[in-house]
Amino acid sequence: QVQLVESGGGLVQAGGSLRLSCAASGHTFSSYAMGWFRQAPGKEREFVAAIRWSEDSTYYADSLKERFTVSRDNAKTVVYLQMNSLKPEDTAVYYCAADPRGRLFTTSQLLYPYWGPGTQVTVAS
Repeated sequence: QVQLVESGGGLVQAGGSLRLSCAASGHTFSSYAMGWFRQAPGKEREFVAAIRWSEDSTYYADSLKERFTVSRDNAKTVVYLQMNSLKPEDTAVYYCAADPRGRLFTTSQLLYPYWGPGTQVTVAS
């Protein structure tokens, strides 16, 4: 059974950085795409970034690609989200998700059947 666990969230001042991690287990992920999503209070969950395990292809929300970077460590089966120049509007619960069909160029959370519990990121002004 696929399990995803996010970590690395916390409180940071505006302009600071955080690196989130998503530890994946329970399956062979070579064909998977891994996505990051976030949900701010009172808002719908939105796409942040995605990456394939098998290659270096990545995909970003247009508004975030200048500040966020997604990467992976295949040996550790961990996906990272490096977030720089954080703003108060980045405050949200950040979720890691897995798509076994490896669909990358999509922002739809409906394509991801597996989700982690999320990690809170709070950016203070």
